[in-house]
Amino acid sequence: MLVGVKRETRSGERRVAATPTSVRQLTKLGLDVVVQSGAGVQAGHDDAAYRTAGADVVPQLGQVDLLCHVAPLTAEEAGMLQPGTFTVGFAAPATELNTVAALAQAGVTSFALELIPRISRAQSMDALSSQSLVAGYRAVLEAAIRFPRFFPLYMTAAGTVPPARVLVLGAGVAGLQAIGTAKRLGARVSAYDVRPSSADEVASLGGTFINLDLDAIEGAGGYAREMGEDRARRQRELLVPHVAASDVLITTAAVPGRPAPLLVTTDMVQGMQGGAVVVDLAAETGGNVQGSVAGQDILVSGAGGTVTLVGMKDAASAMAADASRLFAANVANLVELMTVDGRVEPDFDDDVVAGACLTHEGRVAHQPTAAALKGTR
Repeated sequence: MLVGVKRETRSGERRVAATPTSVRQLTKLGLDVVVQSGAGVQAGHDDAAYRTAGADVVPQLGQVDLLCHVAPLTAEEAGMLQPGTFTVGFAAPATELNTVAALAQAGVTSFALELIPRISRAQSMDALSSQSLVAGYRAVLEAAIRFPRFFPLYMTAAGTVPPARVLVLGAGVAGLQAIGTAKRLGARVSAYDVRPSSADEVASLGGTFINLDLDAIEGAGGYAREMGEDRARRQRELLVPHVAASDVLITTAAVPGRPAPLLVTTDMVQGMQGGAVVVDLAAETGGNVQGSVAGQDILVSGAGGTVTLVGMKDAASAMAADASRLFAANVANLVELMTVDGRVEPDFDDDVVAGACLTHEGRVAHQPTAAALKGTR
């Protein structure tokens, strides 16, 4: 069977769905791999490296049995695939309904990495977690670059420089990575999450967990779930003094398949001290911070100076080499799970395979997406 690796064309997307290392993993399974020329350049892999790993490199991909990609395909790309083709990559099923419909209509069996069940056996295929790891790290670096002071404590002959006070909202994979990175830079870190079960993880990284005495909001698989507006408003009210006391605020909260929850209002940002930096990692999905715009820095008048509001965009792609290393491994591990004697033969009795399947045999297999698609017609 022929596995194709496409060159990403979406603006800002620098990752690639296979690296030379993952190509070797796929060829050991008995699969043939073809890579579109230039696919890995922005992630640090030239065409020669793919050839050395055992892949063919071609100017344009033709028909393949399995297509590996990073960003969701367009409806046009989906419509060009032959019936029976497999695809593996991000699909953004909640927002790319036209593409989902095109995949189903084309008879494509697509696997969306966002749908990988959050169970121990599937951790090596969990691209949401691997890319959130990269994004959380990057968010702290972006904050540190813009913050006009040091992060760590310095005691010098000229006086003492106090450590930066960093507040992280959301203690999932991205949030925990942000906490750990900020601590390694020497900041004093506190964090809040709607799941009290996150407290031990925050503490293990040296952060202080903020307890707002609100009911827990736990979702399936350990994810947070959407909260009611009354609770959200009360949460924002209780967070006001914590936001105002922070030098750097990093927001990472997300609910799979839903717009990002609003955690911080403009009034809360205006209550921060001049020079403070706010990094909204969820800006691309609606934003945790009111007024944030993906890919833009916005200056907000704060208490005694200007606060910089950073809307993150393509956070994982900004570190394309390691993001691709992890993403490609996620893809290859899922493909390996479905490969038998050199052929991709998904076992839909397997919870991981069935859970990740978006479309199959002309229908939308993921029920929430099927319902959403039906509601648009």
